[in-house]
Amino acid sequence: MSEQQSQQVTASEIECIRKQAHEHLQAKRWSQAGETFLQLLDHNMQDEDALLGIAISLDGIGRFESLYATAQHILEVNPTSALGLAYKARALQKLERFSEATIANDQALLLDTHLPLAWINRSGLQLLQQKFPEALRSAERAVQLAPGDARAWANKGVALFNLNFLPEALEAFEQSLAQDEQYLFSLQMKGEALLKLRRMPEVIATARKALQVNPTDLAALTQAAQALRSLELYNSLVEITKELLKLAPDNLFAHENYMRGLRGLGRYEEATEALDRLLELDATNVRFWTLKADTLYRLERYREATRAAEQAVRLDEEYPPARRIREKAVKMMYQKKVRSPRQSSHS
Repeated sequence: MSEQQSQQVTASEIECIRKQAHEHLQAKRWSQAGETFLQLLDHNMQDEDALLGIAISLDGIGRFESLYATAQHILEVNPTSALGLAYKARALQKLERFSEATIANDQALLLDTHLPLAWINRSGLQLLQQKFPEALRSAERAVQLAPGDARAWANKGVALFNLNFLPEALEAFEQSLAQDEQYLFSLQMKGEALLKLRRMPEVIATARKALQVNPTDLAALTQAAQALRSLELYNSLVEITKELLKLAPDNLFAHENYMRGLRGLGRYEEATEALDRLLELDATNVRFWTLKADTLYRLERYREATRAAEQAVRLDEEYPPARRIREKAVKMMYQKKVRSPRQSSHS
């Protein structure tokens, strides 16, 4: 075989590797795509297509330090690469280097005003600066240029959500999920919009989908707990808050809703223990002391209920529930005292 034939075979093999890498990229198999593009760099470190493929893969798996280094490499190969600048901006934004991100992204848009990623970046930066009308305009431009990009729709949804256009925000998150049904951020934001719209059964369904993507997602578990409590589905509330507490043992929200689930099921002994843990975390919370008093009252432990209620009243004399449970507990404590001698005299 001649040297020319050998080079032709090598070129053919390289194109085969390139095709395989792009197939991985299309299927969002980020790790496999990155590894395959790296094989191309073994043949040519200046391969811009391979470098861009690696950048997309790194963005997909959230490795932003490496994305920044790759974007810098792209710009060394091609200083006028708009995509290289856009990926540099994206990495800088995720690394919270916002001023540098804005500069790099503006440079990308100067080179290519029709670059969808740059408009996604711009809307993201504007969202972080709480410039919601501007973010909405940038996101709409991104959607116009790349209607199949889940991130563009998600940014539009966040802008609408913050402008309190909730049905429109929900529609944008639905569109985002139509492009990528496993896009966790859009599932989380859809859950938030549904919570605000008080559509609790749909919140639970959305949280379940999010937990299929990431079983330890705190946002989805929290949203599910809020919806379950609102619907008074206490068995499920206890189970979901148990999962939350495994992940975040000192999470006040999880402890409170676990306790409320137990109370809703009439499991007052366990609820008292849960309240003790809550009060370890927040000893000056008048609501928790009042709930402890009420729970002890339900267990007919009136003396302890009175002590807890008195602590609540000391914390806030003007809190009506604390005063009411104190009055009830004191009354029952004295009634019990009066009854006890009578009962013993008849024995």
